[in-house]
Amino acid sequence: MGIRGQADVRAPHGPAAAAPGTWVVSTAPGGVPLLGHALRLWRRPLEFLASMPAHGDLVAIRLGPQRVWLACDPALVQQILMDPRTYDKGGPLYDTMRMVLGNGLVTCPQNVHRRQRRLAQPCFRPSRIADYAAVMSAEISAAVEEWRPGRELDVTDAMMDLSARVTTGVLMSTSLAPGLAAEVRACLATAMRGVLLRAVVPLGPLYKLPTPGNRRFDRALSRLHHIIDQIIAQRRAGPAEHDDLLATLLEATDDGGTAAGNGPAPYGASAPDACPAGRPTPSPTTREVPHDQEPLTDQEAHDQLMTFLVAGIETTALALAWTFHLLAAHPEEERRLHAEVDTVLAGRPPVPADLPRLAHARRVVTEALRMYPPGWALTRVTTTETTLAGHRLAPGSTVLYSAYVLHQDPVAFPDPQRFDPDRWLPERAGSVPSGAMLPFAAGNRKCIGDHFAMTEAVLALAAIAARWRLRPPAARTVRPVPAAVLSPGPLPMVCELRGRPDGGAAQAVPSQAP
Repeated sequence: MGIRGQADVRAPHGPAAAAPGTWVVSTAPGGVPLLGHALRLWRRPLEFLASMPAHGDLVAIRLGPQRVWLACDPALVQQILMDPRTYDKGGPLYDTMRMVLGNGLVTCPQNVHRRQRRLAQPCFRPSRIADYAAVMSAEISAAVEEWRPGRELDVTDAMMDLSARVTTGVLMSTSLAPGLAAEVRACLATAMRGVLLRAVVPLGPLYKLPTPGNRRFDRALSRLHHIIDQIIAQRRAGPAEHDDLLATLLEATDDGGTAAGNGPAPYGASAPDACPAGRPTPSPTTREVPHDQEPLTDQEAHDQLMTFLVAGIETTALALAWTFHLLAAHPEEERRLHAEVDTVLAGRPPVPADLPRLAHARRVVTEALRMYPPGWALTRVTTTETTLAGHRLAPGSTVLYSAYVLHQDPVAFPDPQRFDPDRWLPERAGSVPSGAMLPFAAGNRKCIGDHFAMTEAVLALAAIAARWRLRPPAARTVRPVPAAVLSPGPLPMVCELRGRPDGGAAQAVPSQAP
């Protein structure tokens, strides 16, 4: 049953719209003893969360012994995201993600975020993004050149390959060896599946048992951490100068400058708890913040590099995979995209200078992010007693918001199930309520790499669409696979070579076995 709480800001729509000045606060129906709603959330998370706005603006969900509050209204989500001191990064998802990412920008608590952001900001200045775009273009063109007419690809896997190539090229001036890149992706997939399970079914002691699933999770974490440590150690020891994101990160200091030297820095002196894989991970609440004007320690560099790899590879790759799935299902939108890239590129690969003219390509990517946001559900934890939707929350309360749920709101997005890139034409995009579209979050915890990700996605989409048409070999239903990020799962498609804009056949490389 719902209760009504006095609100400082009235809900613009949703269940509270019929009662000015009030919000609807309720508990989700259908919980079971001991587990609460955990099984429903684990089995069909998107459907379960999408059904919650019908029950209120703020809905309590029980996950085992814990209670999580789902904010269903954009105004409430904005209140949460714009007050990071009250609503800090935390909750089952972030607590588990720290096993993988450590205390990087995505997972670190607010008390160290300012230093983290200042140290990372030089890597994402507009001038640096322009430099990275040139690397992106070269890596994307090289990856697409390897495709063959008639070849069947798993597009999800192909986009992971492409994004890994781009991300490692930008991060470290070179791509990972193919075998190592495949191992990183496999470890990430195992780790992220384990993250979601531990967040949704928070039965901590059970995950320490030596079960096959727990062992796979621990091995994947251990291997990932070892690879990242090797990369940093090799860079610290190498005499060569580099002009890449990792070099910028290692040389940055807290005052925005660069370090006088980039020699090894010690790990933190405190003794943090060990993660299941056996690698120390600093506590987010007791970690000592280093002095200003000091460069990153090895621990901080590790956490940031892991964060950039995960965010840079998975989120962009999945956004592109969803984009090609949607284009294949909507041939008219695909034709419009082809017309744009043919006009702008005239048969050549895209370069950064083309980005302003690839407006429809950007709208296509944006609409794919609306329908299938990679970061589909995120949590915050209250640091003090506060009021949300007129309901008092105690310190330590977990609050959840879902970009997937917000992006399906028919008030903000009429006919939300329809793929409509023109929603993002300037004359229409202005009508989208503040906080209704959150593929990269908002506030001072908004994704620092949002421009990086969009630049890569638009360049990749244009490069592929200029030369290739991707077609599913047979009709099939694609269902989202929610893990820590939202994936389409395996997405088999056949590469069809497009003709040149002048009507001739595009230059093809002779088909051969991959």
